[in-house]
Amino acid sequence: MSAALDTLAGTLMVPTILFFVLGLLAAFLRSDLSIPEGAAKIMSIYLLLAIGFKGGHSLSEHGLGPAVLLAILAGLLLSFLIPFLAFVLLRLMTRLDAVNAAAVAWHYGSISIVTFVAASSLLSLSGIAFDGYMVAVAASMEVPAILSALWIAARQPGRGTVGKVPARALFANGSIVLLAGAFVIGAVTRDEGMEMIAPFVVTPFLGILCLFLLDMGLSAGWSLSANRHLLTPGLFCFGLVMPLAGAMLGWALGTAIGLQVGSLFLLMVLAASASYIAVPAAMRIALPKAEAGISLTLSLGVTFPFNITLGLPLYLWLAGGAP
Repeated sequence: MSAALDTLAGTLMVPTILFFVLGLLAAFLRSDLSIPEGAAKIMSIYLLLAIGFKGGHSLSEHGLGPAVLLAILAGLLLSFLIPFLAFVLLRLMTRLDAVNAAAVAWHYGSISIVTFVAASSLLSLSGIAFDGYMVAVAASMEVPAILSALWIAARQPGRGTVGKVPARALFANGSIVLLAGAFVIGAVTRDEGMEMIAPFVVTPFLGILCLFLLDMGLSAGWSLSANRHLLTPGLFCFGLVMPLAGAMLGWALGTAIGLQVGSLFLLMVLAASASYIAVPAAMRIALPKAEAGISLTLSLGVTFPFNITLGLPLYLWLAGGAP
């Protein structure tokens, strides 16, 4: 238990997370601190571009062998299916409206890079090998969740009617175009492209991310103040149940394609984690009416600590690694 608490403390004590906490505190204190709306949108666009480009570059380093393709396909399938499972659970366990339920489901279909890094470190400390291309799998698990969440959100206002959402309405969404396009550009331009653009997508990334999470903290605090009645025990329980359900889906699919212990564990972690970086950036563009406070409270305040303290050892044990 002491080691788990040390791991949790070490992971949380980083500038990005602390700036989010600062934003929350500023909102609770009713401070006049604010980020201009135009600046917030520019930061969202930047983060989508940087995450997509770096993911594509990572893929180019490993190539497209059969094992890589199978793992990426597994990640894509998980990212696409998990929002549907999350949406159903949310509608059963909570009273969230369709738009906010779709936004939360989107967070859980995407992934937490911080949780992935913590899981990779746990494998290294345990002496368990894993495939480097799992970084590319992580990068690929963004667009499918966007498609699922937007499809869910667009369908619900029809009061039960089944209406077809035009493919163009999904694939032409600005966040999808930017994220997927940057991913392709990163893969095509390879090391030469990364060398040229690294000063833009690598060096300033953490600083801009700190500002972005400060803004997200402000938004979350204001949203929490206005929507306290939505944060029910059902939502808290969902934040604990959903990562377990996602991990089991990851285990089933990873086992089916023959992933070894380390890579199987990482796929489970990806399926169990919830985004609090890439999705909030895209959500500002794609689902502007969704309340950021609800999604961020669940993904960052409930699921993230659970995964770091209890989830990782459990997933590693289920994958066949050391307890």
